[in-house]
Amino acid sequence: MKFQKFATLAFASTLALTSCSTSPQNNADSANDDGVVTLTVGASPVPHADILNFINDNLAEDAGIKLEIKEYTDYIQPNVALDQNELDVNFFQHLPYFDTEVAEKGYEFEHGTGIQIEPYAVFSQKIDEIKELTDQATILVNNDPSNQARALKLLEKLGLFTLADKENPTIHDLATNPHNYKVIEADPTIIPVQLPDVDIAVINGNFALDHGLNPAQDAIAIESGENNPYANILAWKKDSPKASAIAKLEKLIHDPQVADFIRQSYPNGEIIPAF
Repeated sequence: MKFQKFATLAFASTLALTSCSTSPQNNADSANDDGVVTLTVGASPVPHADILNFINDNLAEDAGIKLEIKEYTDYIQPNVALDQNELDVNFFQHLPYFDTEVAEKGYEFEHGTGIQIEPYAVFSQKIDEIKELTDQATILVNNDPSNQARALKLLEKLGLFTLADKENPTIHDLATNPHNYKVIEADPTIIPVQLPDVDIAVINGNFALDHGLNPAQDAIAIESGENNPYANILAWKKDSPKASAIAKLEKLIHDPQVADFIRQSYPNGEIIPAF
């Protein structure tokens, strides 16, 4: 389905946002002579940049926008760049991480609704099943708070230990650990590289794919996508001068063609549409 060109301020009030955010303000966007507004979007390479490239190639022109995509391989710089006006939008984080970043760093950001889920998965080069894990085995998880809690909750569901009753438990919040597993943390970007040095590791879906690991095929356990709160979202600065163009991107990224692209690109469920 082709989108008709929209008026400059159309859709600025139609963003379907979660309860903790508000719609962008109706400020005039800066367009070129053809009436096209360029949005600079920061994104993780896989699958975020792939999804944005699909939109740029197939949907953006009819909506009167153009995407300039900057790729980031870490979880810190995309929000820093957005805050410093080096980006108009970013696309790399889920809502729990967004909420933590905003609360801790005081960012004046807003966000859209869930786009895709990258299930966390447990990988190992030493065992083929979780039940083969021996006493005092070494387990590697990521070191940022919201994602560490996500990894630990997955391991708890697999029966490895129990966690203290906290919203974001850390490696220091194991309530019971009958097999004396050694749970350690590292930057998520390097966990795939460290996989040979530990018994098991929980790896973010996008970083697994970046290192040739397929969560649906290579993992020994994988997170369920059902009712998963970790769908990734678009984020932008409050009162952005490109509010209406951002509204168009938020609409396009939830187009059925994008969902079909995700399913076709990741047919084994490595990435799951969240809409």
